[in-house]
Amino acid sequence: MDTSAPDSATATADAPGEAPLPPLLRHLPSSVGADADELLDAFLAYCMDKGIELYPAQEEAILELFGGSNVILATPTGSGKSLVALAGHFAAYVRGGRSVYTAPIKALVSEKFFELCRDLGSDHVGMLTGDAAVNPDAPVICCTAEVLANWALRDGEKTPVDHVVMDEFHFYSDRSRGVAWQVPLLQLPRAQFLLMSATLGNTARFEEELTERTGRRTVLVASAERPVPLDFTYRETPLHESISEIVELGRTPAYVVHFTQKSATEAAQSMTSIDVLSKDEKAAVKDAIGGFRFDTAFGKDLRRYVTQGVGVHHAGMLPKYRLLVEKLAQDGLLKLICGTDTLGVGINVPIRTVLFTQLCKFDGERVRVLGVRDFQQIAGRAGRKGYDDAGSVWVQAPPHVVENKRIDEKAAADPKKRKKLVKKKPPEKNYAHWSDDTLRKLIEGRPEELVSSFEVNHMMLLHLLDRPGDGAAAVKRLLLDNHESRADQRRHIRRAIAIFRSLVEAGIVERLDEPDEDGRTVRVNLDLQEDFRLNQPLSPFVLEVVESLDLTDDTDSGERDERGRTDPQQRALDVLSVVEAVLENPWVVLYAQQDRAKGELLAKLKSEGVEYEERMERLAEVRWPQPLADELWERFRPFRTANPWVGDDAIKPKSVARDLFERSATFNEYVASYGLKRSEGVLLRYLSDTYKAMVQTIPESWKSEEILDLTEWLGELVRQVDSSLLDEWERLRDPDRLLDEADEPLRPPERSDITANTRAFSVMVRNELFRWVGLLARRAHRELAEVPAASDDERWTPEAIAELMAPYWDEHDSIGTGADARAHVMQILPAENERGRDWDAVQLIDDPEGHHEWRLVGRVDLDASRAEGRAVVRLVTIAKL
Repeated sequence: MDTSAPDSATATADAPGEAPLPPLLRHLPSSVGADADELLDAFLAYCMDKGIELYPAQEEAILELFGGSNVILATPTGSGKSLVALAGHFAAYVRGGRSVYTAPIKALVSEKFFELCRDLGSDHVGMLTGDAAVNPDAPVICCTAEVLANWALRDGEKTPVDHVVMDEFHFYSDRSRGVAWQVPLLQLPRAQFLLMSATLGNTARFEEELTERTGRRTVLVASAERPVPLDFTYRETPLHESISEIVELGRTPAYVVHFTQKSATEAAQSMTSIDVLSKDEKAAVKDAIGGFRFDTAFGKDLRRYVTQGVGVHHAGMLPKYRLLVEKLAQDGLLKLICGTDTLGVGINVPIRTVLFTQLCKFDGERVRVLGVRDFQQIAGRAGRKGYDDAGSVWVQAPPHVVENKRIDEKAAADPKKRKKLVKKKPPEKNYAHWSDDTLRKLIEGRPEELVSSFEVNHMMLLHLLDRPGDGAAAVKRLLLDNHESRADQRRHIRRAIAIFRSLVEAGIVERLDEPDEDGRTVRVNLDLQEDFRLNQPLSPFVLEVVESLDLTDDTDSGERDERGRTDPQQRALDVLSVVEAVLENPWVVLYAQQDRAKGELLAKLKSEGVEYEERMERLAEVRWPQPLADELWERFRPFRTANPWVGDDAIKPKSVARDLFERSATFNEYVASYGLKRSEGVLLRYLSDTYKAMVQTIPESWKSEEILDLTEWLGELVRQVDSSLLDEWERLRDPDRLLDEADEPLRPPERSDITANTRAFSVMVRNELFRWVGLLARRAHRELAEVPAASDDERWTPEAIAELMAPYWDEHDSIGTGADARAHVMQILPAENERGRDWDAVQLIDDPEGHHEWRLVGRVDLDASRAEGRAVVRLVTIAKL
């Protein structure tokens, strides 16, 4: 695409018969070589059309950008930094260059993408994620910081980027992600930079560094003045009284900040007793949520909250629920939102009052008082330009301080109590003290200095080594020219050497005898699929293990093939277990699995009369399920020895996706089984990450039909629960569809037709059939009777099922439920082209003698399956062949 501006585009009206020009393009200067004054005149004309009057800091920053300087913009939340960023994109576009907007989270990137589409037109704006791209040749690109970092590593000084906007730049200090904010500064010397954040702290080192690296003047534009000023209040009243007062004073919408998901949800529950909505407002909420699917355990609670004007917002929720809360808040339909500090990052949710329930939080190691940056980032959400004259920040005193104050007041009012020693309430556990003096210091303090978080990883080396030219020299420059201390640089060099050797040995990187057409002597193996990704630090371990997989568990009785592998279905599950072992642990799910296992073992030991001391010893050994753990550790130890770059990274054997499959459970059944109502989002994100890893880490040539079945089942399960996590990933492969949606309002994701993905739907049907087998094996006739009968006019009874099974139990004493019992040969489904409107599926019962004469017959109800987002199979009969 030609990214240059038209030779003459000064028209302020659209030509007859042509599509209307996007707002900003109506004011293009007359030439590509426009100077700063011409750019300013054009941009001011756009602002005038929009009714925008620039603040002094905005005007200064825009003038400096138009003049070619780097700008570090340190102004409060709500002070119009996005408009300055738009000016930067405008200047780059007019001058025929390319600009990039980066942010820390995809939600913010998507929000800016749609905003820029409205101002510049969707033809001129693109979006990149780590998985796919839309309009990637556009002159304006929106992406996360990691995408730009990888781009810069791959292309270096030749990266076709002329202007970079880095929003929320304080993420430079983030321990796990900060490297993505540092790399573009090191690798893009041709670019002009705009670094933005409300909480930057001392920026002198960045000013000097940018000037030295880019040869451009670097200017700090800082202001403490907010367009909407904040007032601060320290409260020594109980939380419910403070909230009631906020409502009575009309200081809503209010964001009530908690630092655990549990406390946020519990607070929302308690606030439904406060009448915050009028009758008309309640009707408006009900109308707004319309046919939204609150079809999970937490969803039913959320519906009750939002209809009372109370929202919840935290990372444990499904994405569709968080988006709904944001949309209702934007429409002014929620008065109170209880959540964690997730709203501290740029999402456009209008808030008038921020109420801190406490000023301390657990930072992963200990409970500490909030830092200045954390406090100011969250507090800055208060006050809406154009709506509020001021924003309010209220901070609750510690609960024990509030309670003790009440005790003192009662004692002072009662002469008899003055003489008694009144017992004071102590602080709660996990507490760090704060007071009104703490609040004052947080208000007046300067954010902590940003510190380097540079790290070397295998993806970094892959990008550098695959760069055209001398990749090894590029690696050396990056390792010796970053923001780290000399001691840390030496550590990074040792790690980089180890990573390189391991990548060569794994065949991921190949040495070339002669330089290729791009001058490379080292490059990434070109035989890998187009979307192959090493998304996890231990992905090379997955490749090594899966390529020669010969794993089985103690319960497997399946025959092995000529290579010593287990049956295809079992092998597919083993592949899934290997992938799960390198993913981050979803701790809340694993602890729930462990607690359940302990409960089941405790009941068993008690029934067996085991003594208390032995029970405790046995329970202490219980962990969450870890399939293949011994085999994986046996393989991982030599892998780590041969690959010292692994460092502290280690495999994490677990079974979440596999456990869900083997239980033949739906998402909601799994959530209920483990009590994960408050953490649905954590579970779904993990399943989504597992699906992506299965798609991208396992090379296509290694994927059997069973692995493809398992992968498709997992993807469809995620989509049916909440397609938000996969929608963007998959829509980006269909750019026209995404661009068509640029001007559409936010709406809840629609449930797709579950029967359309025949591979995934067949797996779900097989799972439902096998679930019946498990119920029969346990003689759980009452549960099986809840399965719908073939006719709506009929219903199964436990007695009827017991009668049908009586002859079986006369012949056999058990029903198999292992790998053999759920093998595909035991499940008979018609071919896809033989399936009618509704079709029958057969599950053979695995009897001890192996006769396989008994069967379960189910009829697949396609209409009900589409409506419920799961495989609805009606029980037709249980019979002997």
